[in-house]
Amino acid sequence: MKIAFQMDPISGVDVNADSSFRLAEEAQARGHDLFFYGPDHLAYDEGRITARGQDMTVQRVAGEPAVLGPLRQVDLADFDVVWLRQDPPFDMHYITSTHLLDRLRGDTLVVNDPFWVRNYPEKLLVLDFPHLTPPTTVARDLETIRAFKARHGDIILKPLYGNGGAGVFRLDANDRNLTSLHELFTGFSREPLIVQKFLPAVAQGDKRVILVDGEPAGAINRVPAEGETRSNMHVGGRPEKTGLSDRDLEICAAIGPLLREKGQVFVGIDVIGDWLTEINVTSPTGIQELERFDGSNVAGMIWDAIEARLA
Repeated sequence: MKIAFQMDPISGVDVNADSSFRLAEEAQARGHDLFFYGPDHLAYDEGRITARGQDMTVQRVAGEPAVLGPLRQVDLADFDVVWLRQDPPFDMHYITSTHLLDRLRGDTLVVNDPFWVRNYPEKLLVLDFPHLTPPTTVARDLETIRAFKARHGDIILKPLYGNGGAGVFRLDANDRNLTSLHELFTGFSREPLIVQKFLPAVAQGDKRVILVDGEPAGAINRVPAEGETRSNMHVGGRPEKTGLSDRDLEICAAIGPLLREKGQVFVGIDVIGDWLTEINVTSPTGIQELERFDGSNVAGMIWDAIEARLA
């Protein structure tokens, strides 16, 4: 097959951690041809969806993860699969790329399905499952957020469309910074904020469960660094081996059929204690850590699911 990866610069990835690299490595091992391009080089050009990028051969070499060919323009309708893998923020640039990739429908399989990536951003899709999530509000209005904090005391405040733990704040019952943080966020963005009741169980870790075509493939536990609330590995969270609890399986059973129906082949959900906090569909991570802990081939499972869809 011909596979294109729409992602952030391949030159900067960590070959021992990056999930996009691992997906490309597995595809290459299966004999597929790889092409790389950045989202800035995606275009609608007189009826065609094109990309300017480079043929790619990946290699597990630190600091040199890929050998790239000369720049060339391609018609993405000539490819079998396009991977939508650039990181958020989920801004209008990201949304526009999903509109363009949507025009490949019927010619090329885009993973994850861009229509539903656009309509199911990670911090909003969980709102469809209130029985699985902690108390939550999505608001820009300060009085609404103040009232939520008054009801729950200890809260987590974060940007609605951020990623990697950036801009995440814990405000406990004694904190006096809500107004200042609201001024800060609303001063540079027109987006609402998402606020959730703080879950003390995060001290024991924030579990990342990977689902492949709606089925759980396994989980890793991400433990916050000393003195830190956030467990994201981007900010020092420590991955640990873990298993799937009965509650994890219950959550996966509730959300899996919807993810499968909507073409969300590779999804990473976040579970703290017994509660679902995010459903990551834009550019989920965790493949390599899970493979090391479990000795499994999660990337292989994902490609099996893709090949089954193409068949």
